[in-house]
Amino acid sequence: MKMLAKLEKNKSFWYLLATSLAFFLLRLPSLIEPNWYGDEGIYQVMGQALDKGRLLYSQIWDNKPPLLYLTYALFHGDQFQVRLFALIIGLLTLWVFFYLSQLLFRQLKASIISTICFALLFATPFLEGNIANAENFMLLPIITAGLLIYAHSENIKYKILNTNYLILLSAGLLLGISFLFKIVAVFDLAAFCVYLFIVSFTELRWKGNNIIKWISAAIAWIRNDALLVLIGFMFPIGLTFLYFISKNTLHDFTQAVFSSNVGYVGYGNMLIIPQGFLILKLILLALASFLIFWKRKQLSKSTIFIIIWLSFSLFNTFFSGRPYTHYLLVSIPSFCLLIGLFFTEIKTKIKITYLLLLIGTALLLIATFKPNIKKPFQYYDNSISFLAGQKSVNSYQSFFDQKTPRDYEVATFIKTHTNPQDYVFIWGDSAQIYALSDKLPPGKYTVAYHINQYKSGLQETQAALNTVKPKYIVALSEAPAIPFYLPTYVSEFIFKGATVYERSF
Repeated sequence: MKMLAKLEKNKSFWYLLATSLAFFLLRLPSLIEPNWYGDEGIYQVMGQALDKGRLLYSQIWDNKPPLLYLTYALFHGDQFQVRLFALIIGLLTLWVFFYLSQLLFRQLKASIISTICFALLFATPFLEGNIANAENFMLLPIITAGLLIYAHSENIKYKILNTNYLILLSAGLLLGISFLFKIVAVFDLAAFCVYLFIVSFTELRWKGNNIIKWISAAIAWIRNDALLVLIGFMFPIGLTFLYFISKNTLHDFTQAVFSSNVGYVGYGNMLIIPQGFLILKLILLALASFLIFWKRKQLSKSTIFIIIWLSFSLFNTFFSGRPYTHYLLVSIPSFCLLIGLFFTEIKTKIKITYLLLLIGTALLLIATFKPNIKKPFQYYDNSISFLAGQKSVNSYQSFFDQKTPRDYEVATFIKTHTNPQDYVFIWGDSAQIYALSDKLPPGKYTVAYHINQYKSGLQETQAALNTVKPKYIVALSEAPAIPFYLPTYVSEFIFKGATVYERSF
């Protein structure tokens, strides 16, 4: 009763409760979305394959670290369950973000404004917050790690984490977990380590006879801060390596998660020389970090924390050189904290500087990634119209992708014309057809563009087709011509956008 009475008088609680309710309602339509998103289709098949005993990377393949696929496997590759879990994780992320903002600003107004902005950007389809991508799960451990790092710099302790060692090890552990969802979490690790480095030198001035003090401060930062964070970071990653070593699939794991992404990043960063654009971005990041270090005595710890994190988050967002909307999700925590920082500043000159930085960042992101401003409004109108009975299932599904009704039709055909032991092969990039029909691909690849991406892809898939002899092969109209030798298959069924070939004997 005392706790309830205390909460009733706590303004922060009621503001957070209202924001959480809004977040929940904004995410709610995502639970009834059809299976339409290509990447989610791959994750579903990966999850189903793991659930049925296939080995990750060697028997079922994609190019991300394992935790995203294990999350899908936990829910048997079921989109509704994964989306519901993503909604719960989203609420937890919102609460941790709010607590971090309070720690940084110590002003309720700034915390509320930044948290509302975070909720709107993270909950809605504007930045694909409705999709259960890796970014949706990795923000919780990253923001929690950021909270611990800042608490450590302010010498704040917690009941469980009551020493600097435990706080920093826990922060590193959380960042390692985030890395196992997507490797770009390494940039958040770098941001927090750089922040700790800068605040370690706050009291030092550059003088010739101070060189010993600078060296001592750098050694102390390595020993007391960076090393502990790195040990925590490497712990879950080391366990992951040991697991794949025990399964004799270490090469498959490293090739999928690390080697295969080198070409992916290189393609988008070509500028005169390979990775030329990436080198330019690294130079800009280094200059921004140096400028903050140079001005460290004039800036508060909260300002340094936010600006450094924003700089590395923007580098993260632009890292691959590809303008996929969900890449923006990694930037919204630091961007929304910058909004809060703007509202805490009293000096007009600095306030204008923050405003220009906010506007410049927003314009850069919008110009590069071109998020659809109308999309959230259309999305919720589509959902409400469908629930009110004003839209047919076909029309509702077509809003997300014109090919979605086709995918459902093909999946229904497969389910009604096959036995559980029968294989099918989908030649195209709609892996969700496998998930909808409760089938696994004959080989380890789930989509055509993965098969075409590697020289061995075509050979391995041809071998798998020869071995399992799928009952049906489905060629989607948007896919290139089937490159496999299939003499025993004849065209039997034609859908709008797909042709089904049946094995003749």
